Amino acid sequence: MQMQIDIITLFPNMFSGFFSESILKRAQEKGHMNINIHNLRDYSLNKHKSVDDYAFGGGAGMVMQIEPVDNCLSSLQEKEPFDEIIYTAPDGDMLTQGLANELSLKKRICILCGHYKGVDERIRQHLITREISIGNYVLSGGELAAAVITDSVARLLPGVLNDEQSALSDSFQNNLIAPPVYSRPADYKGWKVPEVLLSGHEAKIEEWRMEQSILRTKERRPELLED
Repeated sequence: MQMQIDIITLFPNMFSGFFSESILKRAQEKGHMNINIHNLRDYSLNKHKSVDDYAFGGGAGMVMQIEPVDNCLSSLQEKEPFDEIIYTAPDGDMLTQGLANELSLKKRICILCGHYKGVDERIRQHLITREISIGNYVLSGGELAAAVITDSVARLLPGVLNDEQSALSDSFQNNLIAPPVYSRPADYKGWKVPEVLLSGHEAKIEEWRMEQSILRTKERRPELLED
């Protein structure tokens, strides 16, 4: 099954480099993911192609208007509705590995990138199905958040990674931080790889990795163990 992600943005060129390299490039070339970028200004009906205006009641900052967003979403859903319409909001649900897993099972997702002071609240009330944040901070726009969401989902799609087991052993997949990893040489400047990893004893290696995952999680993200 091919996943389709449509991203609505005011700055489509921001995605060109990010989506044309590494895993996201591979996901598209292999036909596992189709990413479409839509310029919101193309759906503005005024001659200046503006998509923002002053906020009712005054105050600093411009607001993204509802009409172009509604026009864009209506046009993109003429043949098939989206499974999710996501707005990248600082106060949305926090992006977690569990949420990425859930989204990876969808067939068609739309991501609306916020800008300025935000979007007209009616967009959030009537047009959006889910709001997602990538952290408790504010960015200049939602494009970076949209790219992060897309990347977190793409690597979970079957066939995208060369080794599909890799995604299953990532941090947070089982509410644990991934264990330490090592590569050659086994001894560098006296800094040695743990002997168990050189033993070839698969059961002992897996036991060590689980112990290290629990220990690292307890030290760095103890709240995950509570969950």
